[in-house]
Amino acid sequence: MQLCRSIKQLQQFHAHAIATGRLSHHPCPILTNILYTFTTILNPKNWANSITLLSYALSVFNSIQNPSTFCFNNIIRAHTLLSSPLPALLLFARMRRFSIPPDFHTFPFTLKACAQLHALPASQTLHSQAFKFGFAADSFVLNSLIHVYSVSDRIDDAYRVFDESSYRNVVSYNAMIDCFVKAGEIARGHQLFDEMPIQDTVSWGTIITGYAQMNYCKEAIDLFNHMLALDLKPDNVALVSALSACAQLGELEHGKTIHTYIKRNKIRIDCFLSTGLVDLYAKCGCIETAREIFESNSDKNLFTWNAMLVGLAMHGQGQLLLHYFSRMIKARVQPDGVSFLGVLVGCSHAGLVHEARKLFDKMESVYGVPRELKHYGCMADLLGRSGFIGEAMEMIKSMPMAGDVFVWGGLLGGCRTYGDVEIAKKAAEHVKELNPGDGGVYSIMANIYANAEQWDDFVQIRKSMNGKGVKKNAGCSLIQLNGVSHEFIAGDSLHSQSNEIYSVLDGIGKHQLEVC
Repeated sequence: MQLCRSIKQLQQFHAHAIATGRLSHHPCPILTNILYTFTTILNPKNWANSITLLSYALSVFNSIQNPSTFCFNNIIRAHTLLSSPLPALLLFARMRRFSIPPDFHTFPFTLKACAQLHALPASQTLHSQAFKFGFAADSFVLNSLIHVYSVSDRIDDAYRVFDESSYRNVVSYNAMIDCFVKAGEIARGHQLFDEMPIQDTVSWGTIITGYAQMNYCKEAIDLFNHMLALDLKPDNVALVSALSACAQLGELEHGKTIHTYIKRNKIRIDCFLSTGLVDLYAKCGCIETAREIFESNSDKNLFTWNAMLVGLAMHGQGQLLLHYFSRMIKARVQPDGVSFLGVLVGCSHAGLVHEARKLFDKMESVYGVPRELKHYGCMADLLGRSGFIGEAMEMIKSMPMAGDVFVWGGLLGGCRTYGDVEIAKKAAEHVKELNPGDGGVYSIMANIYANAEQWDDFVQIRKSMNGKGVKKNAGCSLIQLNGVSHEFIAGDSLHSQSNEIYSVLDGIGKHQLEVC
């Protein structure tokens, strides 16, 4: 039995034991070992039909007379591995009903089922049971309790369990840091990280991920550099998070350094690293490099395809984007809302109205992807850009939910381009209602009135803007030169070289006038 490497081989062994009569002579030890072997070789990712597998496991379990704690642990674990948490909890209840004592393995497996269900009352009951049986101090139980309280958004309860325990290990610290990070409490997470007696690669990866996800990208990159300076080898989580931080900041050179580190250390580029690299190069303007990485890696998942689709959309390569989307469907990768968002944005920038209409219509009926506000916003923008103002208005009226700022803003942008004053008024009222402090809508309406030579309305909107103290947000741009990032805000003079910059701009302006 120890030689079995697959469920099929295990079932063949089971059949052989029945056929030879060995099972009838020693039923309990053989069935117990079959159940244990089942859980050890089970790989949930490679099995689509979990119901069939669980039926087999249950048939083995139910054939065991007077199952022990070990048997219950294995059948509960099998259910959690195959994401069937409710039957796992019912099996635990059955175990207690038969007065079979749980051990330190029982509670982690059962708490995992509670975490999958987000069942806080059941988790609290199990916590008290673990305390009653003397297992609350066990490190495996402790870590499971931290996790289950974390996924139930009970951060303080998780920390209380952690803080009151004297049996904390590096896994306990990592679980608690992950808890803080997912709750957005990055400062508490970093404080705990600094207090750790020993930090491993998981600790570093978790805190770097936290900073990257909270958009503290510079801090994430600094932590990653500090990790390398300590001669620690980052895992893929840390690498992907550092790449994400570089992509968000436009730190192309730093991203290239990480890519070089990956190649120099011969780290296998899996689908997650591939996604991070594609995202980095696409966002930093190197779309051809992004494509090369995408094509060179056979390990692609939905996120890798989405990174490529969004990258092509950002670069306005609409036709190529549709080609990649078609390839994605042929590869039997099920698209999601992000996939369609990328496609619709790309079609909008490329003016591919007909193609966008077709895909938008098929989202729910063919692909089973629900339309969200962001998708309606893209369509409103696309139709508005292309002059189909009436069609955009009808689409908004037929929406199953109220339009947001992006939906009405997309329509308003189209009205500005094509001078549709009446629909612009309606769109502007919705934008002002949803975001009263947005000064941009007043500027757009002033431009629309000016272009239509409706000067009374132009003066009125300007007065209204000044009277309400609304200001238009200044535009901002960022450029990196020789490793230094320079930020510019429209109309400011804060940059140390602003005099020289304005002198050059004035020179360019004069040159343009001379040419004209």
